Amino acid sequence: MRHGKKINHLGRTASHRKSMLANMACSLIEHKRINTTTAKAKALKQFVEPLITKAKAENNSTIEKSTHNRRVAFSYLRSKEAVAHLFSEVSEKVADRQGGYTRIIKLGNRLGDSADMALIELVDFNETYNATEKKAKSTRRSRRSKSAETKEAAPAVEEVAVAEAPAAEEAAPEVDTTEESTDEETK
Repeated sequence: MRHGKKINHLGRTASHRKSMLANMACSLIEHKRINTTTAKAKALKQFVEPLITKAKAENNSTIEKSTHNRRVAFSYLRSKEAVAHLFSEVSEKVADRQGGYTRIIKLGNRLGDSADMALIELVDFNETYNATEKKAKSTRRSRRSKSAETKEAAPAVEEVAVAEAPAAEEAAPEVDTTEESTDEETK
């Protein structure tokens, strides 16, 4: 039975697992999305989300905690560049989010060994999903039914088409006469 076993060891020793998760977290912070196996993506999500919360808490609090939080993040990540990037760019972007900073999207099986693959990404840095959410919020509903609007709009379109048709027929003969005269001039 699995009682009380929350950590997925991923078939590695503790030191190898910690180093691997630190490297993957640095890559995720730097590139905003990475492809990996589903098991590693789930383990990485548990590893990196508390670090993002620490980075966010530093910017929101009035008490000077930046040195302590940076040192805690550095002890996990082991990269000065990743810590600097996490506390500057990433923490500003996720400042209004309560949690759930990462998203795991399953991609299917890998060709070589048929391992389940997934894409893990930082939610606020994906502009495609954020753009569709903003469009959905900006829609406005009308109290009138759509059938009433189409009935009113349809006759107006037909009237405009009828009004433009004679003008197009009058313009056509003028163009033809000018072409005939230019043909005679060239002979």
